[in-house]
Amino acid sequence: MIEVKHIYKSYEESFVLNDVSVRFDQGKCNLIIGRSGSGKTVLLKSIVGLIEVDEGEIWYDTLNFCHMGISARQEIRKEMGMLFQGAALFDSLSVEENVMFPLNMLTSQSRGEKLDRVNFCLERVKVAGSNALYPSELSGGMKKRVAIARAIALNPRYLFCDEPNSGLDPETGIVIDNLIRELTEEFNMTTIVNSHDMNSVLEIGDNVVFIYKGCKCWEGTRQEILHTDNEALNNFVFATNMARQIKQK
Repeated sequence: MIEVKHIYKSYEESFVLNDVSVRFDQGKCNLIIGRSGSGKTVLLKSIVGLIEVDEGEIWYDTLNFCHMGISARQEIRKEMGMLFQGAALFDSLSVEENVMFPLNMLTSQSRGEKLDRVNFCLERVKVAGSNALYPSELSGGMKKRVAIARAIALNPRYLFCDEPNSGLDPETGIVIDNLIRELTEEFNMTTIVNSHDMNSVLEIGDNVVFIYKGCKCWEGTRQEILHTDNEALNNFVFATNMARQIKQK
C-alpha cells in the first residue's frame, strides 16, 4: 500500500499539486489520469522520490518516505519496479543485459542466479529466447514486454508504469494492459499507472484518480467513471475518446 497525504508542490509560486491525498492499494491496478500539464506526472515522480514535495507525506506501508534519508530510501527503491514511457531500454545492451541491469546494480547474486531470474522474467512476459536480441531488433510491443521483464526482475512490491501504451496500436496496448494486471495480481504488487489512455482505464482501472489543475478532482473505479456527473472528467473522457477515434481513422 502507498498513501499520499496532503501533498503540495509548486514552481515559481504556482501550485502543480494542491493538497492531493490518495491511497493506492496492494494487489490493485491504480491509475492516475489527467490532461497534459494537470500534475499527474509530477504526482508520480513525487511518489518515487524523483521530485521532493513542499509539504505533505508519502507512506510506503508503515514507512514515511518523505522523512527518510538517502540510505533508507535506497532500501525502498530496491522494492520498486519502473516501466518508463517508450520502454527506455539501453540500445547498446542486449535483451538479457537490459533485464539483468537492475540485478547487477542492486544484488550480489551469482551470474547463474541472475540469468535464471532473467530467463524467468522473459518467459513470464512471453518473450523467452530473445536474450541475444538488441532493442533495434524488437517491435514496439516486444520492447514494452522486455521493459516489463526488467521492471519485475527484482520481484518488486511496488510497480510504477509511466504511459505504458505510448506508441502502441490499441490491440497491442490492451495486451500490455492485461499483462500488467496479471503480474499485479500474481505478485500482489501495488501498481500505479500514469496514463491518458481510456482503453487502459476501462481494462485495468481498479482504482482511478483524475488529476485536474493540480487537484484530485475525482476518484473511483472503471465502472463508476462511465456514470460520473463530474464535468471536468466527462470532458476529459470525451476528448480522449474523440482523439483516439480520429487517430485510428
